[in-house]
Amino acid sequence: MGREWVTVDEGRAAVPETPFDESERRTWAGSAEAYAAGFARLCAYPVPRLLDAAGVGEGTRVLDVGTGTGSVAAAARARAARVTAVDAEPEMVRSAARAVPDADVRTAALPHLPFPDGEFDAVIGNFVLNHVGRPAAALRELRRVTAPGGRIALTIWAAPAAPGQALLGRAVQAAGAVRPAHLPTLAPEDDFPRTAHGLATLLRAADLAEVTCRQLSWNHRTTIEEWWRGPAAGVASIGQIVISQPPAVIERIRHQLGVLAEEFMEADGRLVLPHSALLAVGAVG
Repeated sequence: MGREWVTVDEGRAAVPETPFDESERRTWAGSAEAYAAGFARLCAYPVPRLLDAAGVGEGTRVLDVGTGTGSVAAAARARAARVTAVDAEPEMVRSAARAVPDADVRTAALPHLPFPDGEFDAVIGNFVLNHVGRPAAALRELRRVTAPGGRIALTIWAAPAAPGQALLGRAVQAAGAVRPAHLPTLAPEDDFPRTAHGLATLLRAADLAEVTCRQLSWNHRTTIEEWWRGPAAGVASIGQIVISQPPAVIERIRHQLGVLAEEFMEADGRLVLPHSALLAVGAVG
């Protein structure tokens, strides 16, 4: 599983975990297999662009934060980078360690990383900011562990959501499902606009330089069975909403998904779902 944790700069003020963070831990607990069977392929699309943006190549010291099942870590190792990867969910850590056996993979969660200042040349966070309760504090921690001259490259889902990304939410709404109370949203004081300007502003507030942000758009090809499998297993917030409903409502959600998916269906029955994300990069001075 990699090296033991190290104690780093004990004088730094601790950032308390929020209700959103606690909810995220529960949401993703034990979800690695179900995530790998569905949403992981979707989330892997930006990986080559993230590595390019961060300048990852042979010998680059890379940190992959929120590695999930290891897509970024594996792609960075394929470029002969020296890879460290972390995730808050132990099952994800085990999955990533199997996928990238020559990487240092360990359990850790933002905004507290067990690394010295300036440890990495490139830090990658593929959709990780969507899953932290204090994005600004998370970015400050990413900056801390990045060496001077290094780069931080991040993706988040764009808002408003692209039509394919919104499909599951539309099915939930059409079925009359109610968001459960145990799924808090981000506190208003910690949130930021999920736009290119909003994400770039967040990076600049963390004292990153040369900040750029652009939108990525792509069509995700899948089947309705695969697209339903993750939510039905409770993967991500949308999955937690689904499995918290009574059986009759879950069946209505699945029916509505089938109805609404018709506009995205090709002649062979496969779905083509438009998605968009924001990719931002900044340099440490």
